[in-house]
Amino acid sequence: MNKLNRKETPAIKDPIHYSFQLKPYTHYLLANGISVYSIHAGSQEVLQIELVYSAGNCFEKKKGLAAATNFLLKNGTSTLNAFQLNEAFEYYGAYCNRSCYNETAMISLHTLSKHVVKMLPLLKVMLSDSLFLPEELEIYKQNSKQRLKVNKQKADFVATRLIDSYIYGPEHPYGVYTEPEDLDAITVEDCRQFYNDHYLKGHCKIFVCGNLPDNMSLMLNEVFGKLQNVISPLALPDIQATPAQEKKYRIENDPKAVQGAIRIASPFPNRHHPDFQKVIVLNTLFGGFFGSRLMSNIREIKGYTYGIYSYLQNHLQQSAWVISTEAGKKVCEATINEVYLEMKALRENTIEEEELLLVRNYMLGNILGELDGPFHLMAKWKNIILNNLDENYFYDSVETIKTVTATELQTLAVKYMQPELFYELVVY
Repeated sequence: MNKLNRKETPAIKDPIHYSFQLKPYTHYLLANGISVYSIHAGSQEVLQIELVYSAGNCFEKKKGLAAATNFLLKNGTSTLNAFQLNEAFEYYGAYCNRSCYNETAMISLHTLSKHVVKMLPLLKVMLSDSLFLPEELEIYKQNSKQRLKVNKQKADFVATRLIDSYIYGPEHPYGVYTEPEDLDAITVEDCRQFYNDHYLKGHCKIFVCGNLPDNMSLMLNEVFGKLQNVISPLALPDIQATPAQEKKYRIENDPKAVQGAIRIASPFPNRHHPDFQKVIVLNTLFGGFFGSRLMSNIREIKGYTYGIYSYLQNHLQQSAWVISTEAGKKVCEATINEVYLEMKALRENTIEEEELLLVRNYMLGNILGELDGPFHLMAKWKNIILNNLDENYFYDSVETIKTVTATELQTLAVKYMQPELFYELVVY
């Protein structure tokens, strides 16, 4: 065996030279047809279960109803009130959370592997026997309206809501936002009906990962295999985006504000478009990490902001390319001008190979981190599965990062980085 020489610096190997392997999941069906995606990995005696329902705000008939129903799932059953239900999870050191998004709603459970036999029946009771008590709904409304009142004083919050409304239209599920009167209009009957249609009789997928007991599939089938389930995912409503005609907005939210929240955004295709993966590389170079061009110029050189980023929204249908920052009130217009100058530079000049190599290594290094541990692995798979993609998307993405050329990126910049395609919003 060769002895390690600690006086010699180990050879550095860039991520671009690594081979990447996405650990496969195990797929099986419960007795009622619910799909389970399972990854057994990790040395720690912990596991994560996520139940994903077709119950996002795309399916609601009243604004805010999907989020209210999702939140109240954990606020009382016929045998346990809200305090007792939360106490039952905490007694075993488990954490149960719920989240609502545009297309889906999720209930997640993190627990020690040895306690899963006690947690699964509790989770089933919570999901199948929620009562939606009037007093719990009123508390939810009161807290939500108070939180909304506080948030609406923040330029960043207002800007995020408005830019989506301009891109997609105020009635589109991606562009709609909730006001206090919308919360007031939600009734207990509304919640119970949505719960019945989209949870009790809805479509569900289960993602489970971590250090799993040998009989995990049997336990899941025993607990969840007898629930009602719609085999096919609910079709997303075919709602066409109706972008605003005007593209430049300046809104005074607080007369005393010393800085403004800036959003520059353009509609963009979803992950199924052939340009998407290459544009992810272009976006990373442009504004997707701390060493990006936007950050180097607008933060480091100009000093207009503490941070500026660009990203592509992760929606299942339409998407958008967004630049987001906050800057001093007096330099907001200059900040926007510098964003467009960086777009122009990418359209007119070929990217140097050294800069492109930095971006490749950064992106592939991030992927290495995303493949570390069962929770990260499952998050990667869940995103692929919910976007109706397969493992080829992952490997194509890695190959794109490694091989996309500077000329290809310049061509994409010419195609997509035209100022007239972007909406501008500044909220002071």
